[in-house]
Amino acid sequence: MDAIAIMADHVVKRGFRDLPSEVIGAAKTFILDTLGVGLAGSSEPPAADLVTTCAIWGHSRDARVWGSGTWLPAPSAAMCNATQVHNSEFDCLHEGAVVHAMSVVLPAAMAGAERKGDVSGADLIVAISVGVDVCASLGVAATRGLRFFRPSTAGTFGGVAALGKLIGLDKTQMVNAFSIAYGQLCGTMQAHTEGSPLLAMQMGFGARNAVVACDLAARGLTGPQNVLEGPYGYFNLFEPGGSSTFLRDFGRRWFIAELAHKPFPCGRASHGIIEACLRLRGRHGSTADLVQSAKVLVPPLVYRLVGRPATQEMSSSYARLCAPYVAACALSRGKVGLADFQPVTLHDPHTQDLASRVTIDKMEAVDPNALTPIEVEICLRDGSRHTSKIDKVYGNPAKPLSRADHLAKFYNNCAAAIEPLAPAAADRLVECVDRLEHVGDVAELGGLLAG
Repeated sequence: MDAIAIMADHVVKRGFRDLPSEVIGAAKTFILDTLGVGLAGSSEPPAADLVTTCAIWGHSRDARVWGSGTWLPAPSAAMCNATQVHNSEFDCLHEGAVVHAMSVVLPAAMAGAERKGDVSGADLIVAISVGVDVCASLGVAATRGLRFFRPSTAGTFGGVAALGKLIGLDKTQMVNAFSIAYGQLCGTMQAHTEGSPLLAMQMGFGARNAVVACDLAARGLTGPQNVLEGPYGYFNLFEPGGSSTFLRDFGRRWFIAELAHKPFPCGRASHGIIEACLRLRGRHGSTADLVQSAKVLVPPLVYRLVGRPATQEMSSSYARLCAPYVAACALSRGKVGLADFQPVTLHDPHTQDLASRVTIDKMEAVDPNALTPIEVEICLRDGSRHTSKIDKVYGNPAKPLSRADHLAKFYNNCAAAIEPLAPAAADRLVECVDRLEHVGDVAELGGLLAG
């Protein structure tokens, strides 16, 4: 059996009874986390403009946009919600895969579930779990650093798996859905390099394209049959050399139980830097006035993703991916939150000055996808030097967020939505997700997300 057939077979055959309890628990944790992040992203550019634009493409009341409650056709709702999820760089990811595994998967599945109706919470958990399996497996199979924006390219396959599972595609239809999605695959790292809002929109494109692919395959449309291993398939164009690794590992582990939480609304590659800076600040009182300079040593991927300099003119999208800026926030204010990327804070002269004294250097590393170890050394004005090293970043499954921190993040995100959720509505969302395997129709979630 070839790779694409193995992928489709896994998605079609898995059921709720196949899921270990830790997988069900992880699915509920990251569904709630992703819903909250999507709410917070509704108030960030370009979310509102995107909703307005999508409305001119159709007015079908298929699914709702999180935060605003606007009804849109399923492809457009998936596009808006996926964009919102990645908008503030607060979404979970699989670190080894370098894939934001829920950011396309959940919006695509939720849009299809609302449109279909009578989709149970147990079915959603299964769909999300196999969707994460697909996109994270593609990421882990990669043997090189990112050439395309992998969260979108691999994420689109994951979105197809999740939605295809929910709407009951058979194995042949699933292969065709993956194939049709491959024909729409997109995601450029140029948007990441420039800190462009297009970065989040590429998640939206992936979710929209996943819905389109599943709809077409469900109605009998077909595509090329070897889109993973063919001469112009995914493992020859997007991720060269990944085929053998994929076939060795796929279907042998549940990747959703390996996802990493984000405690800070910025690129995950900078989280180890923030954690080290907060540790140093706690130990040595290293406020901006006390710090002479800071040196950060990181793996090549971290350097590539967030080693950019802070500038006076940088946008919030750029700053979220700027290690010197977030390090300066952590050292000077003892936290990094959503408010640190608002214009009035972003251009604070004291933070900008400290950011200019933070240097980022890269270490040698064998693994092109490694995000750790991280070493931060600060030099205080009294001449003393202090170092902190991070091997596992907070939020990694080996160092998970506490339930209290997980819920605090969720409630803060609900309050940051374009139409903030009342505390009682946020409470109901938590309660609904906690009992999700017993929920009869996940449209209940859509109603609670409507603002």
